Amino acid sequence: MKIRYLLALSLLALACQPQPQTDTAAATPTYDEPWRPQVHYSPPSQWMNDPNGMVYHEGEYHLFYQHYPDSNVWGPMHWGHAVSTDLVHWEQLPIALYPDSLGYIFSGSAVVDAHNTSGLAPTGQVPMVAIFTYHEPVGAEAGRLDHQTQGIAYSLDRGRSWTKYEGNPVLPNPGIRDFRDPKVFWHAESEHWVMILAVADRIHLYRSPNLLDWTFASEFGAEYGAHGGVWECPDLFPLTLDGQEWWVLLLSINPGGPNGGSATQYFVGDFDGQTFTSHYPAGQTLWIDEGKDNYAGVTWSGIPAADGRRLFLGWMSNWQYANVVPTTAWRSAMTLPRRLDLWAGPDGPRLANRPVREVAQLEGNPKALPVGGLESIPSAPISAPMVLRVQIIPGAERRCGLTFANGQGERLGIDYRGDSLYVDRSEAGRAGFSADFAGRHGAPLGAVDTLTLDIYLDVASVEVFAQGGRLALTEIVFPEQPYEQLQFHGAGTLVSAKCAPLERIWP
Repeated sequence: MKIRYLLALSLLALACQPQPQTDTAAATPTYDEPWRPQVHYSPPSQWMNDPNGMVYHEGEYHLFYQHYPDSNVWGPMHWGHAVSTDLVHWEQLPIALYPDSLGYIFSGSAVVDAHNTSGLAPTGQVPMVAIFTYHEPVGAEAGRLDHQTQGIAYSLDRGRSWTKYEGNPVLPNPGIRDFRDPKVFWHAESEHWVMILAVADRIHLYRSPNLLDWTFASEFGAEYGAHGGVWECPDLFPLTLDGQEWWVLLLSINPGGPNGGSATQYFVGDFDGQTFTSHYPAGQTLWIDEGKDNYAGVTWSGIPAADGRRLFLGWMSNWQYANVVPTTAWRSAMTLPRRLDLWAGPDGPRLANRPVREVAQLEGNPKALPVGGLESIPSAPISAPMVLRVQIIPGAERRCGLTFANGQGERLGIDYRGDSLYVDRSEAGRAGFSADFAGRHGAPLGAVDTLTLDIYLDVASVEVFAQGGRLALTEIVFPEQPYEQLQFHGAGTLVSAKCAPLERIWP
């Protein structure tokens, strides 16, 4: 029956294109398997994609995620579950939500219903409420447009067990094929819950006093942003720049990313509790990450006001090749958790992202590298996982960069050329599994007097943050043996360079 359901899904123009199920058996993870991330979250075994339901509650950061426990390729979706007290080290927990008669459990969000507006908890208790999309595969196979609906579940024991609401679905489908990925938050000014929902190639906003009864409020996006594919995984939240509050809307799209396949765009504007208005014109598209491998990212809810940060996590892959990357015991990892902030761009506020401060606890003693003209800098030994921080004066030629290399001649390059920054994985390792994988991917950075890079290299990924996170590039790689040398190239002056090992997060 599972095979029949997967074949039914393949008939749909879903953003997530399923592949044939494999019979890979789950095994006890060692976290030492080839290409297993050492400082990034990955599931114990089998398939993972979008982060879901990220919420902070009673000292724990909850990470739920799209998970198929029976195969290492996409299949009937569950919610996997992990928790952390520091955003870095994760405790793997049992699966939180399983498919049922209403369908698979697609992406969504979770909130702490502090005032029990839903009435789902006994008096004096506070429920954690998950809001998710049901994807009903029989209806999908039959070609029905209403096969995706929104449901809820609640927990009274810190997310360890879940009860699905008897009245599901709480938001039926009005007859739209792609109707999914609810992100819910409490809007204090209007004293309502707000749901932002991906609907085909735009978003719909709904309001509710109690998480159970939802009323349509507005629509955004028909004439804004990129429209090369289906919209997914929206998020909406406020950030402050120079004392002014702005609202940021995240919106993932597949296909249609700037370097092919899937990516996450964002908008900055205003929100009055019902309607979002973009500050930027309809023809302008902004991307949270210009690399190939940061998708479906959303932010944690429930972060205490005393903390005040907006914390983000993305899925570190791309739907062009996610099902066929050369790992077997598990597939996929998450990005490093990041802090989002606004900075004053040339035409208005722009989004910056950089690793959260908690990642620094993994850093060992830094080692300073020789500085001077790039042509004269000797190669330095390296070992992933590590962080490298460099400052380079590009000079008049504006042509400089660095390369991670190994003894098999594999090379992972980071290059600044003509005011753009690139990650070049053309020769970085195994790539024959997909014609869309190898390549050079980047984006304009602008002319800079000093190029500042923070580079986080894991055994199978690199995350590059330029100019304090004003440009981010995330790429996965599969070297046949670890990179062991760092080389600088081009013209310019290396002002400073320090590398530090990163301690693995697994026990």
